[in-house]
Amino acid sequence: MRVLIYGGSFNPPHLGHIRSARTAVEALAPDVTLLIPAAIPPHKALAAETPPWQRRFSMTALAAGEIPGGEASDIELCRSGPSYTSDTLRQLRERYPGAELVFLMGTDMLLTIESWHEPETVMGLASLAVFARETGREGDIAAQAVHLRERYGAVVYVLEGEPVTVSSTRIRAMLPERKGREYLSGGVYAYIIRHRLYGARPDLDWLRERAYACLKPTRVEHVRGAEAMARRLAKRWGADEADAAEAAILHDCTKKLGRDEQLRMCEKYGIIPDKWELENDRLLHAKTGAAFAADVFGAPDHIAAAIRWHTTGRPDMTALEQIVFLADAVEESRRPYPALELIRRTAFEDLDAAMELCARRTLVFLREQGEPIHPDTARTWEYYLKKLEDKGAAPVRWTGREI
Repeated sequence: MRVLIYGGSFNPPHLGHIRSARTAVEALAPDVTLLIPAAIPPHKALAAETPPWQRRFSMTALAAGEIPGGEASDIELCRSGPSYTSDTLRQLRERYPGAELVFLMGTDMLLTIESWHEPETVMGLASLAVFARETGREGDIAAQAVHLRERYGAVVYVLEGEPVTVSSTRIRAMLPERKGREYLSGGVYAYIIRHRLYGARPDLDWLRERAYACLKPTRVEHVRGAEAMARRLAKRWGADEADAAEAAILHDCTKKLGRDEQLRMCEKYGIIPDKWELENDRLLHAKTGAAFAADVFGAPDHIAAAIRWHTTGRPDMTALEQIVFLADAVEESRRPYPALELIRRTAFEDLDAAMELCARRTLVFLREQGEPIHPDTARTWEYYLKKLEDKGAAPVRWTGREI
């Protein structure tokens, strides 16, 4: 039996790790390949933004699933003190008596192995498989392999393959900029976004693909329009355009669910619908959508709030909340309705005036249709009407339909 061992910080595990492991699997045909995240790497400190070890282990398990025979092991995470390779190999020798243990490493690790803790034990318990991460160092690797064989009796396998030249450090720096997805497996990237590890914000193409899958096909055009309008409004009012886009992309993510499904979603997320929401199925998707977006896509509080309030509105909304509320109401694919063009134009002139006008138009429409009015919508109109009065501004006139 042959057991391939691949240790590291895996912070996060990326395609370079996966490709290295696959190269070793193809060359050495191990029965088991263990990816072992270190608890306390002895050669370097973990980065300040390192997530809890449980998160790092879960990411490593997802990466291991991309490798034939791959498994994640918490052997070092469950052990106190520095994660010395010699201690790990002793434990694995007890677990796999008689097996050949093969420790996978990079060029620099091979060249410095004699400075490790108990190097004789490491080379006595395991063969070494070196993955050459840099071209032009073949001579150094060959010379070190000969030296280690002669001095320690080490078994050294030299692996050939084209590495992915990216580091976990670089990926961590890219993730808050909505970049770096191309260096991560799909499962690891989705996990990072769901838990917003490393301050990650989702790549918007990735988010669109997954959010659109939650929609009825007929609603995709509206969501695209809401995103485009939210971006324009965010640019006009100095808000974060990408955050506005993210909120707009997700704002209708549970819209297609029927009443029973909405209520099951409420139960799942501990949402207690009020009587107006129980009377009007169109209102529930704002609450369930905010909870779903936070759970599945890791939407932070300010984005979840913009989703939560995009139907009824609320008094004293943030700029992002106002932007998403108005973008939903006036995006370019909306079928014409009274005051649409007026609200759209006003949204680029005065956000407060646009909120008052949009809420007023909603109240008029609901009264004309004989539908119940949610108190939040009434309070929203009253708040922005008073805000306009307090700053000495008159509401925008809407001929023929005043409250």
